This record gives sequence, C-alpha cells and structure tokens, in this order.
Amino acid sequence: MMIKNICFILFTLLFSTGGRAQTVDISGPDGLLKVTCTLNDGQANYQVKYNNKQVLENSPLGIVTTAGDFGHHLVYTGKEEKPVEKTYQQTRIKKLHNHYKANEVILNFENGKKQKFQIIFRVSNNDIALKYNLPKNGNRSYCIVEEELTGFRFPKATTTFLTPQATPMSGWEHTKPSYEEEYIPDQPIGAPSKYGLGYTFPGLFHIPGAGWALVSETGVRSLYCGSRLSEAKEGLYTVSFPEPGENNGIGSAAPSLALPGETPWRTITVGESLKPVVETSIPFDLVEPLYKPSREYGSGRSTWSWLLWQDASINYEDQKKFIDLSATLGYEFVLIDGWWDKTIGRDKMKELVRYAASKNVGIFLWYNSNGFWNNAPQTPKNRMNTSISRKEEMGWMKSLGIKGIKVDFFGGDKQETMKLYEDILSDANDYGLAVIFHGCTLPRGWERMYPNFVGAEAVLASENLYFTQHANDFEAYNATLHPFIRNSVASMDFGPVLLNQKHNRENNGGTERRTTEIFQLATAVLFQSSVQNFGITPNNLTECPGFVIDFMKKVPAAWEETVFIDGYPGKYVVLARKSCGKWYVTGINAEKEPKKLKLKLPMLADKNVVLYSDKTDRTSRMEKKRIPENGETEVSILSGGGIIITGE
Repeated sequence: MMIKNICFILFTLLFSTGGRAQTVDISGPDGLLKVTCTLNDGQANYQVKYNNKQVLENSPLGIVTTAGDFGHHLVYTGKEEKPVEKTYQQTRIKKLHNHYKANEVILNFENGKKQKFQIIFRVSNNDIALKYNLPKNGNRSYCIVEEELTGFRFPKATTTFLTPQATPMSGWEHTKPSYEEEYIPDQPIGAPSKYGLGYTFPGLFHIPGAGWALVSETGVRSLYCGSRLSEAKEGLYTVSFPEPGENNGIGSAAPSLALPGETPWRTITVGESLKPVVETSIPFDLVEPLYKPSREYGSGRSTWSWLLWQDASINYEDQKKFIDLSATLGYEFVLIDGWWDKTIGRDKMKELVRYAASKNVGIFLWYNSNGFWNNAPQTPKNRMNTSISRKEEMGWMKSLGIKGIKVDFFGGDKQETMKLYEDILSDANDYGLAVIFHGCTLPRGWERMYPNFVGAEAVLASENLYFTQHANDFEAYNATLHPFIRNSVASMDFGPVLLNQKHNRENNGGTERRTTEIFQLATAVLFQSSVQNFGITPNNLTECPGFVIDFMKKVPAAWEETVFIDGYPGKYVVLARKSCGKWYVTGINAEKEPKKLKLKLPMLADKNVVLYSDKTDRTSRMEKKRIPENGETEVSILSGGGIIITGE
C-alpha cells in the first residue's frame, strides 16, 4: 500500500516458502532517503539507501537486558506512524532558526516471553534517528542493558574518518579517555583502531558512488552512558559501551534503565555530498531543554593567558593584563585557568572580579572535576565532584559575580560520569553560571538540553600547539577535519587564533607555528563555539597588522546560519557563516600546494566585500573587491594558509 503526499511509509508483507519475512520501508519527506527494516528468523535488521544507492547494508537492531532479550526471537506485532514537524530557535549552535521535518514509525515487537519492545525510527531528508523503548512488562521496574546490537554495516569499498577510543586511565596523569586522539583519513573499512577499543563518536564514512554518512548519538544524559563504535567485524560496527576501567573502575560500564525507559538516539546523517553532514542540526532536533535558564546566557569572546603563558601567568598582575586585553578587544570574558586558588587566592579574586567588571569583562574560572579518577594535580580540586561542595563553591562565585566555569579532567563515558556532567550543569544554572567542559566527552545534544552549556573540548585542541611541534606540523590537516566531523555535531572549545609565530610568552622560542595569520583568523569562524577562548596575547596588539587585530575585534561568536561551500576532510574546507545579517566566508588549505578554487557565493552576489588572504611571502593582506552578479569568484589559498571574505 502506498500513501501519497503525506503518506510516507511503504509497508509490505512478504511471504516465502521458508517462512514469513516482514518488511517496513520508511522514507524521508522528499523520498530520497529510505530505511528498510526487516524481521528474519526473529532478528530485526535495517538497511539504508539514498537516491537508490546503498549506504548501509543489512545491519542488526535490538538490545539485550536483564529484564529480557529484545534482540532475538522477536515477533512483529504492528506499527504506529506519524509525521513529526517542529520549528525552534537555538542559540549556541551553528544555526539560529531550525525547522525539523521527519517521518516517524514505531515498530512494535514481542520477544519469546511475550515481553513488549519498540524500535522508533525518525527519517528526515538527510538524517536517520533510531532508539529503543522498553515498556514495563509485569512488575519489573528496572533493568541493566547488557548489550546493544545496533550496527552499521557499510559497503566494502567504504573508507573511514575515525578517531580511536583511548585506553582507560592512560595518558598524562591517567586522565584518558578525553576524546583527544588523532584521526586517520580515508582508512579502509575494518582497519583496527590504535588501542583496540573501537572509535569515538562521531564517525565519518565515505561510500564511493553513494556519498557520505556521519554516525553519532544524541540525547545522552544521566539516564544512560555515552557510547562509541566497536571494532569492525566483517565491515560491521556496533554500538559499544564504556570500558569497565573508566572512571577509575567506579560505576558500572553497562547502563541502567528505569522501566518504562528508552535509550538515547543513534543518528546517521546521509548525503551525496558533504553539505548535509556539515550543516546537520540533528543532534538538537531530537531533544528538548531539560530546565529553564536562570538568566540569559549570551555568547562571547574571551582571552586566555594559560594557552601561551601557561601556569606562571595565573597570578593577579598577569590576569589584569589579560582583562585589559579583553577590554581593548571589546571581548566579553577572560578565562582564568588552574591554580588560581593558590596563586591569586579567594580574597584577591574578589578584587580581580571587581576590576574586570569595571572594564565590562566577565570572568570564567577553571576547576578540576576530580574526586577519585585521575592524578591531575591542578587546583581547585574536590569542589565540583559532590553536591555539597559544589553548591557552596557556586554560591561563593555568584556572590562575586563570576559568569561561568570551565571544568576539566573527567573520567570517561559511564552513566556515573554522565550524571556528574548533568549535576554540574543543573547546579550551575541555579547560580547563574555558564559551563565549559574540558578533558571530557563529546557533548550529545547538550546545547539544547542544558541552557547554560557553552561547549566542550573533546578534540585534539590548540593547547597541543604549545606542547608539541608535531601538532603544529599537522595543524592545517587537523583543522580541515573538524568542520566535517567533531564540530559538525557539537560546539567545540578549541581555543583558536594563536597569532604568535613562536609559542611562548615572549614569542621567541618553543614550538613554531606553520600556518599563516590569515589561517589563524579563519579558524575564529571555522570553529564554532558560543564562547571562544582565543589564543591572542598582549604583544599581538603591536606585532600584528592593524587590520588583523581589527578583524579579531569584530568577529562574532554566535551564528544565525552555516552553509558548506566546498572541501574534503583533511585537505581543505570552505564554509560560510552569518551573524547579524553579515556573512563570513572562510577557507583553509592543508594540501602541499596552493589551492585554486572557484567559489559559488550567492549570499554575496553583486556585493562589495573585504578579502583577507596571504601574500606569496605568507604575510597578510586585506583588499576590497566586488563579487559578480553570478556570485562566483576565484580564490587561491596557500598551503597552511587561509582566506576570509566578508561583506563591507
């Protein structure tokens, strides 16, 4: 039976001589993206096609719990279907105005013990979301999810862009996993991960002849653990739970559910090009705010002394210098990093906050999340890990007028740790504090779920440029990955724009920047977070060209729209963002040779623009030009260089 127009589901019962096979087809509103669900021999499976091209081959569905096995011996009992449509405004993500339209189908099953179970699919034009719902069967009111069977089986020619899950309690002072591993581009499907523990979300897959798929999850909170992709077996990746050793072994690796209960959403963004991947809003379309904001949490720009001046700068006089720097640049915030309670002290912090307020600058304070899960020595410690100490600390911050906190060094993805994230966010909102997480997990829809959540690191971020030359040598390569993968699904507290040529306080030693100044400016737009902790230092005001500093004074941190223009992960990227009606087109190049591109920029057609680019000697240039009526313009981006085009 086919239902036309609003009838979006094709449902067929197929009979064969070997038994009864049941099939449900679910299409997106425009009909190009189609999910086919089948039940064969009691096992639910699904496959995905886009524009009649195979994206996912037959892949398993289901979960196994202590309340029942809902992955085997299933019997299909019917379906429920409806269109889903909503519009919402969301600051702190890549797009302000969002319109989500999808087709939802709830598939009802019973297992061999007559226990009920549901698989819920939502399919929009480029996004698939699925989750499981467990009703209460009998008097059982709880369960442990022992295994999730959800899989992603890609065609054999697929290549991957993945980053490995790190070994628990490894790395500096036993602080991993912290989502700070390197990506390997275009790797053959099924290649083993570096640590043998699978891969962190999100994962990007290139299916030759069919397009691209970005796999992730959203809606994870205190009611479940964070998940990842397993090692691939015969091309099949499955959803995998945390390692038992995470969080110093405290807490279960398997999530628990109250019944009735449901899992978070698993998401797949699909497109013939990378445009739907870069522009997707699916992490936020599927979730709702969990509480009301206690105040208006705006976006902003911040300076951050620690990035290049390190621990020695966490003192009263140096922080005054960075408050002055923020004031000079017109920035809203300054971030004061670890050890401040020892080197500045709480009494002097009161004076510092008053001084910052006199300059219209707000303060974010750094905290160590730690209670028992690593050896990171930085203080303040043991102030964020328990409710009593946390509320006492936040009350003190509110009395001073602190605007936000940055909490570092978390212990993994267990439900125990997800509860800590949520508790910190909820308590912080009670005291009017915005929250940034560092050394942490991937945010999964949190910008919409938690009104005071700003962003999270969960990436090999800019601090590594200070620590290793390797990070500088591969800076451009890594930067061209993030818009397609990590930053596509969540705000990314990267700490961009390091204008020092040498990464130390005096700009005369240490690791050396390989990228151009314009590349650095471009990352202010390319990387999205509603509070950007920039790596600018006081000496940059006099050592950089005036137009470079002027650009950094004006660059926004909140965006109304994001449009993918061109690029390939690990090679180059060009995208456009709009703020207050003004477009910023930004591009960077990681290839060895200059990249010559003909860009189609309809948003700037027949307009005067300012072009920031690199001269052949790698110094910076600013010039005015006009985009033709057809919106096309040619640019050349140096290796390790960048461009920015803005309206006048």
